Amino acid sequence: MKYEVRVSGKTHIVEFERHGDGWRARLDGQPGAADLAEIAPNIFSVLLLGRSYQVYLTPSPGGQVQLQTCGFEFAAEVVDPRSWRGRGQGTAEAEGRQQIAAPMPGKVVRVLVQAGNTVEAGQGLLVVEAMKMQNEIRSPKSGTVERVLVTEGQAVNAGEALCVVA
Repeated sequence: MKYEVRVSGKTHIVEFERHGDGWRARLDGQPGAADLAEIAPNIFSVLLLGRSYQVYLTPSPGGQVQLQTCGFEFAAEVVDPRSWRGRGQGTAEAEGRQQIAAPMPGKVVRVLVQAGNTVEAGQGLLVVEAMKMQNEIRSPKSGTVERVLVTEGQAVNAGEALCVVA
């Protein structure tokens, strides 16, 4: 599978090939071995060139996704319309009840919604400060905030549930 992917404004060619139980990947023609597993909804464990990463994916309107890993956040978009946008209604909006988890350990500095609020896909739900950076956690889907499980000032661990959108 070959994809044209734009990450933070720069376009890359990403190729994946099934290899045994894992995948072989090429980024802009450079080979590498990758092992990928979804460990929770929109949370992936990636083993790349012998290093392990947790990647948190937040779908946004328009087919873009926010990727968070190692304290960095990237905006990504698959440019090839046959490989991404052709799979649904043109967006990567999540379906069903979604539990939103903290992408990394930190402190909740702002809660932007309350239980019962209607939200759109990509709308900010809360802000978590980690490594002196504030990260807005966005809704992966349009729906209603079912529960907010944290309060401002609360410390959270990576993967800890923050709120639920149904």
